[in-house]
Amino acid sequence: MKKFLSNYKTTIILLVAIIVGAIVGIIFQEKATILKPLGDIFLNLLLVIVVPLIFLTITTSISKMQSPKRLGKIIFTIIGVFVFTSIIAVLIGFASTYFVELIEPEDGEKIRETLQESDETTETEEDDATIADRTVDLLTVDDFYKLLSKENIIALLIASVIVGLAINMSGEKAKPVKELLVSANEVVNNVVKIIMYYAPIGLGCYFASFVGSFGETIVVGYLKTFIIYLVVTVAFYFIMYTFYAFLAGGKIGVRRFWKNALTPTVTALGTCSSAACIPSNIQASKNIGVPSDIAETTIPLGSSFHKDGSIIGSVFKIMFLIGLFGTSISTTGDILGVLGVALLANLLITAVPIGGGTISEMLIISMMGYPVAALPILTIIATIIDAPATMLNVVGDTVSSMMVTRVVDGKDWIAKGTVLDDKK
Repeated sequence: MKKFLSNYKTTIILLVAIIVGAIVGIIFQEKATILKPLGDIFLNLLLVIVVPLIFLTITTSISKMQSPKRLGKIIFTIIGVFVFTSIIAVLIGFASTYFVELIEPEDGEKIRETLQESDETTETEEDDATIADRTVDLLTVDDFYKLLSKENIIALLIASVIVGLAINMSGEKAKPVKELLVSANEVVNNVVKIIMYYAPIGLGCYFASFVGSFGETIVVGYLKTFIIYLVVTVAFYFIMYTFYAFLAGGKIGVRRFWKNALTPTVTALGTCSSAACIPSNIQASKNIGVPSDIAETTIPLGSSFHKDGSIIGSVFKIMFLIGLFGTSISTTGDILGVLGVALLANLLITAVPIGGGTISEMLIISMMGYPVAALPILTIIATIIDAPATMLNVVGDTVSSMMVTRVVDGKDWIAKGTVLDDKK
């Protein structure tokens, strides 16, 4: 029980704070808006740290990339499996939310007036811009200092990738720079942890003010989002992962998978951290019969780049905002845009508990054209779906390692996997 409380402490505290905030908002209604400044402090702290967080996280991740144990076939197979399963996850997430209104849009106009602040002038200026001009503005900036603005998240991401690649290409000569950035990244991640200590107060007060301003509809929206997400998660866990295990190893693969999936499942639910599950997940994959080199490559890469639960969660976040702001998604282009943003946002979710999705949430807001003041809305959704999302993220890596082995070592891998592993 003590271990459970220790692992879930942060999530439990945040959920209690959100519930208390909702109750305060319902009881005191508009009077609860007096708490808004305390919520704004939390929002401002997140927005201040988001630029260095993005730059250092992306740059250091790319600069530390090393060649996998087996060249060529393994790495390309891993990419193929991750892309395949991620596309399925995003399609299921969209299908689960497209025909359901996660939140009633009746209060949309009032919410927009509150959250969008003074974006009208910017929108007017951009109306005359061509698609090509907007693409250039989205991907690049014309001066270095503009990279330090939260308004240019995509350009910052691209710059971070380029710097990371440059450090990698420079080899030993860039070692001092790499060590400096890695050290700075550690500091910034700890700054995020410190900010998250204030999260219960900030989110509680923000939610009290939000509910007080817009009524109980928003609370019902969060509850509906959680219930639908939970149903989708459970169905995906049992149906899709059984299907993937069957593709990888037939009936034997299914039996071995479910025999060994419990440990990573429980670890994921207990820690809400994909990174914390890497050791138990690698061992589970080896117990199934996945060779060491494939397990030890697929699982760590998966914790960063393959997250079925987070992809589905990103779709839910996007669809929640679409319902909140009354945005239309009637065309094929609109639908593809939602799917693309959800897939891209997934790559930016770090493998840590509460707070790891801040970068991806900023990307969603930026690419979907919503005001940055909507960030706490997505933080609340991330909090309530964190445990089931982590479970899918982790167990998805286990079954992915089986699928990679099926392609690399052939259809008989399940019979000879343990023997191969012993010889290496």
